Amino acid sequence: MKIQGEIISGDNKGQYFMSLDIYKIQFMGILGFEPFPGTLNLKIDAGGAEKIGELMEKMDSVKGRGKFGDVKLIKARLDRDFEGALVFPVKTHHEPDVLEFISPLNLRKSLQLQDGDHVILEIFD
Repeated sequence: MKIQGEIISGDNKGQYFMSLDIYKIQFMGILGFEPFPGTLNLKIDAGGAEKIGELMEKMDSVKGRGKFGDVKLIKARLDRDFEGALVFPVKTHHEPDVLEFISPLNLRKSLQLQDGDHVILEIFD
């Protein structure tokens, strides 16, 4: 599945949670990389949000567990070159049209991304 997203700023909560050892260790075991302490937030259209919602309904297993809440993961690739995953905290304040992508890199700096830039996500279900 491919979805286009627009880079948006977050509230920096992803940075906090991605810096916690409980999540870093689990994600390293599942994904094979230590995530950069932060998430790249992407706003998607309603059709993409509906597809993601359907995919989430099929996912019955939580991949990461921690005292701040459980997290589901879906492996994904950004712009065909950057491996990572979408994270879906069970407790979230994001609307369904906002996705959080994690990677071993600070993608904003590495790719010189700014709010309003568009990227393509390839999602592996």
